[in-house]
Amino acid sequence: MNHIFGPVNSRRLGRSLGIDLFQKKICNLNCIYCEVGATTHLTCERAEYVPTADIIREIDHWCQQPEQVAELDFVTITASGEPTLHSGFGRVAAHLKESTAKPIAVLTNGTTLSDPQVCNELAQLDIVIPSLDSARLDSFRKIDRPATCLDLEEIIEGLISFSHAYSGKLWLEILLARGINDSAEDVAALCRVIKQMRIDRIQLNTVARPPLESFAQPLEQQQMKAIGEQLTEAGPPVDLLAKGASQEDEQAEQREHQLTSEADKAPLLAEITEMLKRRPCTAADINRTFHLGGADKVEQLLDSLVQDRKVQQRIHNDRLYYQLRPE
Repeated sequence: MNHIFGPVNSRRLGRSLGIDLFQKKICNLNCIYCEVGATTHLTCERAEYVPTADIIREIDHWCQQPEQVAELDFVTITASGEPTLHSGFGRVAAHLKESTAKPIAVLTNGTTLSDPQVCNELAQLDIVIPSLDSARLDSFRKIDRPATCLDLEEIIEGLISFSHAYSGKLWLEILLARGINDSAEDVAALCRVIKQMRIDRIQLNTVARPPLESFAQPLEQQQMKAIGEQLTEAGPPVDLLAKGASQEDEQAEQREHQLTSEADKAPLLAEITEMLKRRPCTAADINRTFHLGGADKVEQLLDSLVQDRKVQQRIHNDRLYYQLRPE
């Protein structure tokens, strides 16, 4: 399937099915830390970049197995880019609510919340997770590299207005990169904006996976904690997202996916490849989703993809990641 991936085990949302509205990266930002890669179509225009009917058809096909749907905790709308730029976003969201009867979340960069139509479409969702990496223009340009059609003040006003109008859960995600948007002035500016918003939680993140640009580097954990404490003083609780999997997380996966033949491996490798299209993953990440019996078994399984040069390995922050080779 082109638009459905997972389910994946998410720290934030439990067992979540992903809905990707695009097939290439369409966005109004070209963030230096993006895991998906460079933006291929930098735009602020809402359009039906992929036929909405095709996405809905895939959703209906996946939902034909009720036992799959029953195992979900959430359905998450995302995109290889900014999902609300798809003009069929509202139709897809409404169809997911009707066909799955599961809570729906969206991951958005928060830049379109000044659009009343987008806000109306988001209102039907259970959790909206927008981003705001910087409230200072210079840092915003460095970290997010926006299209010229975006105005930071308008984005911030849209976020504040939406936060008070929206009745669901609102989690604001902030990603910090070392020396780019982590200064005392940056944190103070974010605090000023947060104090004006109604937010349930802040999701504080750093460059935890291989980024688009090599100069996008993560903050030390101690600095993350210190900034988290400052943001907490602005109001809502802060979750530090940039944490490695604990030993307990690894030991908690008891169910093992049994692979008895090459025929078993083919569909599994296809699913893993779809997962790697969306983000680079460690062997432990893949094991938590597919329950293959440990990171070492994942590495053995992926060796054929590495040898065939379909997947490449990359070290980031002293961890080995797998990602698809650029076409």
